[in-house]
Amino acid sequence: MGALSITGIKPGSTSLKLTAGKITKTVPITVLSRNLLSYGPAEGNGLTATVNTDGSLHVTGTATGQWRGLSWTFPCPVQGTVKLSGTSIAGLATSVKFLDAKGHQLDGQVTSGNNAVAIPAGTVSLRFEILSSEATPTAKDGDLRVQLESGDTAHEWMRPDNTSLRGGAMN
Repeated sequence: MGALSITGIKPGSTSLKLTAGKITKTVPITVLSRNLLSYGPAEGNGLTATVNTDGSLHVTGTATGQWRGLSWTFPCPVQGTVKLSGTSIAGLATSVKFLDAKGHQLDGQVTSGNNAVAIPAGTVSLRFEILSSEATPTAKDGDLRVQLESGDTAHEWMRPDNTSLRGGAMN
């Protein structure tokens, strides 16, 4: 009996028809994005995020203060090591924080450009944040293509599977 290995080329759904003698089985196959983030439209703290047709985020406005901005919380889809990469907008910092079952932040976070980070034990959810890093925030109008992926290597940006998660203000 042999093994069968299938590699997905792009996200989407299909099926695989297997036949052995008189037995035929159809197996559904779903290829997911390597980008583990979930986000969507959000507004708060002077910033507004909308989703572009390619799945990237368009951020406009002026944050109401330093370390204020937008966030999205979603179930943690993996365990192990993750890396955050992508484009940036001057004066805005992107990060992913690890949350326990009660929504409390666990030690550590992953930020763009840093090394890969191990997801702490007990992590149930992730919180993706876009915050102003400026002491006196200035107006923003730009696109972000941010990617969180398993492992320690950054790959070319890919649209996340979920770009309709409502976000909100992050203080």
